[in-house]
Amino acid sequence: MDMPRLTLRQMRVFAAVAQTGSTAAAAQAIALSQSATSSALNELERLLGLRLFDRTGKRLVLNDDGRRVLPRALALLDAAADIERLAHEGGDADALALRIGASTTLGNHVLPALLRDFLGAQLQAAPAGWQARVRIGNTEAVCEAVAAFELDVGLIEGPNRLPALASTPWLQDEMVLVAAPGTFGTADDTARVPMRRLRESLWLLREPGSGTREVTDQLLLPHLGAHARSLELGSSEAIQQAAVEGLGVACLSRWVVQEALAAGRLVALQTALPPLRRQCHLVLHRHKQPTRALSRFWAMAMARATVGRDGAR
Repeated sequence: MDMPRLTLRQMRVFAAVAQTGSTAAAAQAIALSQSATSSALNELERLLGLRLFDRTGKRLVLNDDGRRVLPRALALLDAAADIERLAHEGGDADALALRIGASTTLGNHVLPALLRDFLGAQLQAAPAGWQARVRIGNTEAVCEAVAAFELDVGLIEGPNRLPALASTPWLQDEMVLVAAPGTFGTADDTARVPMRRLRESLWLLREPGSGTREVTDQLLLPHLGAHARSLELGSSEAIQQAAVEGLGVACLSRWVVQEALAAGRLVALQTALPPLRRQCHLVLHRHKQPTRALSRFWAMAMARATVGRDGAR
């Protein structure tokens, strides 16, 4: 029995139409004519015997069959790109070729040391023109990029909500309530802060979609009821500096605040709250084919969790 003769071009067109919602926009995105794009999509649907999109006016919207096919098409395109990189860059570069994403706290405070261990002396063997790519963003953005095969692996500090991704528990992070010395008007910054004072405080928060924001809401809101007053800032470093300036109270990773605590620019608040910890994860697409670089990076990351370095335990 003859199998359908599917092509990578058809897969690329299908993925582009799924992303853009029309053959015209897809054609522009992948530098084909609209007629060639429409022809490739029609041929793919004919070969599969499936309609992959619902037609609503000029828009093409993935239907159930399309949603089932899309992750497999993306996985094929990703594997093909890996083969091209291997052919063009050679074996030594393949051992280093990896697209990594990390949510902001992990990206700023944990990933650099992990990259040092991963890349190490092999950087000297990388060919001229070799480049690596690291993307730092909030948890939601990193997960979406891994789901779209734009990244090979993600390091996240918030929960993953995408069923296309497999999450593996990794490091544990201690969360610390901090404020500038004297924020609560007492000479003794080690005195316990009453819950009433915490509820009345101005809270310095990350934006929705941030792993830090989602986890701190889960940890704190059952005890506070709500943030009576809040100020959203786009990074943990901005929140830390706002806390140093005495603007309010923050709940941040100990990785973020450890230097400010040691220098006395911030104090860790004593409260009746239980210990605050969050679980960090590594995420992969469920259809991702592990490369040599990905397997080695994964093993090194998991070894770091096992030995509990950097205060992870």
